[in-house]
Amino acid sequence: VQLQASGGGLVQAGGSLRLSCAPSGRTFSNYVGWFRQAPGKEREFVAVNSWNEGRPFYADFVKGRFTISRDNAKNTMYLQMNSLKPEDTAVYYCGTWTEYGSTLDPRNYNYEGHGTQVTVSS
Repeated sequence: VQLQASGGGLVQAGGSLRLSCAPSGRTFSNYVGWFRQAPGKEREFVAVNSWNEGRPFYADFVKGRFTISRDNAKNTMYLQMNSLKPEDTAVYYCGTWTEYGSTLDPRNYNYEGHGTQVTVSS
C-alpha cells in the first residue's frame, strides 16, 4: 500500500491546515504515520494512527495542536493542524508502517510521492 500526502500550503502563525493522506492502492498496513522534514534536518515523527483500533499517538511538540483522524470508507487519514508555528514549517509525509520495528521511527515506513510543503510565516 502506498499513500500520498496533500493539503499543504502557506499559512500565518496561529493558522490552521488540514493534510490528507490517501492511498494510491489498497491499504494493507494497520498503521499510518505522519512525519515531517525541515531543511537540513532529519525526518521526524509527528503522529501515528491505526485504521482499526487504538488511539492516535502524537509527538510532544504537537500535542494539543494537531489531531489525526481517519475515514475508513475513503481509506484516508487526516492531520488537522491548528495553532501553527513557524517551527512547524517542513515537508510533511505520510507513510504506511512496514510492520517491523517501532511505529515512531520514520525508517519503518514506506512513503510515496514528495510529501506536501507546509510553510508557516511569522
